[in-house]
Amino acid sequence: MPARRQALLLSSSNCHGYSMLEFAKKEICNILKKNEISELVFIPYAQKDHDTYTAKIKEVMEPWGIDVTGLHTYPYVIDKIKNSKAIFIGGGNTFLLLKTLYEKELLQLIKEKVDEGSLVYLGSSAGTNVATASIHTTNDMPIIYPPSFNAIGIVPFNINPHYTDMISETHKGETRDQRIYEYLQMMHAKPVLGLKEGSMLHVDGSHLTIKGIAGAVLFRRFDKKPEYFPPDSDVSFLWEPVKEV
Repeated sequence: MPARRQALLLSSSNCHGYSMLEFAKKEICNILKKNEISELVFIPYAQKDHDTYTAKIKEVMEPWGIDVTGLHTYPYVIDKIKNSKAIFIGGGNTFLLLKTLYEKELLQLIKEKVDEGSLVYLGSSAGTNVATASIHTTNDMPIIYPPSFNAIGIVPFNINPHYTDMISETHKGETRDQRIYEYLQMMHAKPVLGLKEGSMLHVDGSHLTIKGIAGAVLFRRFDKKPEYFPPDSDVSFLWEPVKEV
């Protein structure tokens, strides 16, 4: 069993030039092997076709020596999570995912088990969004309404998966940076870590490290410009409370 909080939060399952989850294979295998885990429960609630989504993840991960089962196949999901050592929450629509987690009363249970070190959390895209303080900075459309935007809270800030600062010469609409700074104007806003495609956040107890083949960008309310962090950067300072200045 892990001795302390363990999580790996991916920007996406897909990255240009790599097959599904290939860019994250080393980190995923390392975090599971370190904790002597060879099986995990996949939570496909961000998409409607649970069987097809779970089958895709099984096809990728089982050749790595990881046994994958879908949470949707168990009649008592709370009991299954209580007895699991690792979960992987995949991407899709964040609003649908969070609503389903609320309906099945899983948010607090997952947080408690991760915080006490008895559950390794893997998340990708929407699965990364719901691991944070709230889903206010998801890129997804609100196709359905969860009871609250408050999420699991494994980390005390927000993440923007699929972050990009690329703009075409013909694009005259709002940029991702503008949208994030609009959120930061709100009194309830938390710092936002923009994960570029191919990047991930490794949570190891109180240590936070940017991993993967791309970096991340940090947005804070009182910073005029976002700050870039390359892979292997230590961003553990994000545990600290936000200081109003």
